Amino acid sequence: MSTAQHIPTYPGLVQALAERGLLDARWRRVFDAVPRSRFVPARAWRQLADRCVPVVGTDAWLALVNSDEPVVTQLDDGAEGGPGVATSSNSMPSMVARMLGLLEVEDGMRVLEVGTGTGYVAALLCERLGGDLVHSVELDPVVARQAAEALARAGYRPRLRVGDGEQPWPGLGLVDRLIATCALRHVPYGLVRQVRPGGVLVAPLAREFWSGALVQLRVRGDGTAVGPFCGGATYMPMRSHRAPDLHEVRGKGRARAAGLDPARLLDLGFALYAGARLPGVRLIHQDTSEGAQVWVTRENGAGATAATGEEVWQYGPGLLWEEIEQTWWEYESVGRPEADQFGLTVTDRGQQVWLRDPREVIGPGRRRPV
Repeated sequence: MSTAQHIPTYPGLVQALAERGLLDARWRRVFDAVPRSRFVPARAWRQLADRCVPVVGTDAWLALVNSDEPVVTQLDDGAEGGPGVATSSNSMPSMVARMLGLLEVEDGMRVLEVGTGTGYVAALLCERLGGDLVHSVELDPVVARQAAEALARAGYRPRLRVGDGEQPWPGLGLVDRLIATCALRHVPYGLVRQVRPGGVLVAPLAREFWSGALVQLRVRGDGTAVGPFCGGATYMPMRSHRAPDLHEVRGKGRARAAGLDPARLLDLGFALYAGARLPGVRLIHQDTSEGAQVWVTRENGAGATAATGEEVWQYGPGLLWEEIEQTWWEYESVGRPEADQFGLTVTDRGQQVWLRDPREVIGPGRRRPV
C-alpha cells in the first residue's frame, strides 16, 4: 500500500464524468492530471447505509478509490474506540465535479475552500488556477497536516491554514469564489463577507428536515447573497454545524390510521418547502422494503413516527403528523415544485428560502402567495 498514492486514476472514471456532462474540456484535463489516489490514505473505510467498513487489501482500496463513491478517511474525529461515525472523507468525484462546475472559476480568480479534507479539491483548483490563487482552511490539525503532505508530494503549493472556516481568514481580503466542502446548517454571513460583489459561493447545506442540498449564491453589491438550490448533496458537516439528534419525545403514544406515505417526505423539493414552513422540526428516515419509515420531532416534545402502509404514532403536545400532512397539501397546491425551483437569500440578518422568485419567501407558520 505504500505505493498507492502513486497509482493513477483509471481513465474510465474521468471519462464517465465527462460523458455525464459534469466536466467540460478544461476540467477534464484537470481531473486527468490530478489522480484521486494521491489524496486517499492507505487507511480508509467504505460508507454503508448504517456503518463504515474498513477497506482491506490493495485491490479493494483501488476499486473504491477509482469508483464514483466517497472514501471515508477519518472516524470519530480521529479518536480511537469511538462508535465509528465518519467525520472526514474524500468526496464522490461526481459531486466534486458538480461543485467545481457551479463555482464558475475563470483564469486569475482567487478561490477560498472551507474544509481542506484530504486536499483533493485544493489540488484540482491548483491545477486549474495555480497555487498562489488557491486558499484552503481546515479545522482538524491532523487532517490539515496530512493534506499538506499529500499536496506537497503532488507538487501543489496552495495557501493553507489551520483554523475555523466559519470565521473570516485574517488578512486574506476578498476572494472571487468560495467553496465549502463540508455541510453547513446555515451559510455564515462571515463567509459571504469574504466574497467580492459579483462573486460566487457554493456550499452544501444540511438542515433539520433535509439532509443535504447544494446552493449556488451570487454576492450582490449590497452584501446579500442570492441563488438557487442545485440538487442534493451529502457532505460531512462542519463540526460546529452538526445537526442535533432527535429531540426528546414526551407523552404517551397515540395511534391513528395511515395517511400520507412517508416516502413522499424524502423528495428534496418537499423537504426544502417543509423545512422552511416547519423550522425546528427534525426528521430522520430509513428505507424499508415497502417504502420508508420516518421519525419527526420538535423541541417541545411533540413527535411522530410513520412507515409506508402502517398506522401513524404521535406523541406529546399537538398533532405534528397532521401539520406535516397539511404542509404536503400546501406543497401540492403550488405544483409540487422540483428542488431547482427553490433558492436561498443570505443577509446579515439571517437567511430565507424562497420559491421561484427571491421575493416569494416561504415563511414559518403561514404560506405566502406563490
